[in-house]
Amino acid sequence: MNYVYLLKSQKKNWTYIGSTRDLRVRFLEHNSGKVSSTKANKPFELLYYEAYQSYSLARKREVELKKHGQQKEILFKRLGI
Repeated sequence: MNYVYLLKSQKKNWTYIGSTRDLRVRFLEHNSGKVSSTKANKPFELLYYEAYQSYSLARKREVELKKHGQQKEILFKRLGI
């Protein structure tokens, strides 16, 4: 399974959207400081994820959320962020 996920920093008012093939491992990497783009904002809580059959579909959704503000806004509104 492949995933798109949303993390929220417990340290700052900061969120991160990413995609991965192994959500558990990637979440642990974020919280242990192994991901340079999120290292300064750890620890994280996993707020949301979506599962996809293929990595290309998960990656497409990640890009859609990052580049199309409306899709991100819809998701954040649904989650109450």
